[in-house]
Amino acid sequence: MRTIRVAAAVCGLLALLLGLPFAGGTGPGTVDRAAAAAVAHLSPGVVGALVLPTEPYVVLALGVLAVVLCLRAGQRREAALALAIPVLAILLTGWLLKPLYDRWKNDTLVYPSGHTVSLVAVLTVLVLVTRKAVVVVLSALALLAATAGLVGMGYHYLTDVVGGTLFAVSVVLFSWPAPRRVPVPSGG
Repeated sequence: MRTIRVAAAVCGLLALLLGLPFAGGTGPGTVDRAAAAAVAHLSPGVVGALVLPTEPYVVLALGVLAVVLCLRAGQRREAALALAIPVLAILLTGWLLKPLYDRWKNDTLVYPSGHTVSLVAVLTVLVLVTRKAVVVVLSALALLAATAGLVGMGYHYLTDVVGGTLFAVSVVLFSWPAPRRVPVPSGG
């Protein structure tokens, strides 16, 4: 459990530090411009499809899936947290971090990406609930697609997405309970 808390602290610190150079409305950096150029050739239809994982109805469906999986496993506390923790991450992003960093794009605060925070928080919960490699791989693919879509649609810079990813992982890892130990029956 200590390793998870250390990972959470590192992700949180990196998210906070990554946004500093862009605070106060600074435009794109070199990496942001390179990422935008890399997806500029994608058609609007492809970019629209790539951003689909960040849509609220997709994120909500994934959250409900996490709750159902927890309830089926008899983990009521985790089921409640599967909903509460992503909401906490989203609220902290919108109410605290975005105004604090004050980074703008298209008349919208963008650092860290709220689209990304909502998706990654729910995906991180799903990974913790299932503990399956296939869920990790599918989550990574969904995040890569969403990243290309968010940058390609012009909603966010790459650094916004990376910051949102780091922050969401940090909040979930800090907030998720330690696995319960199952008592071993005595032999005598």
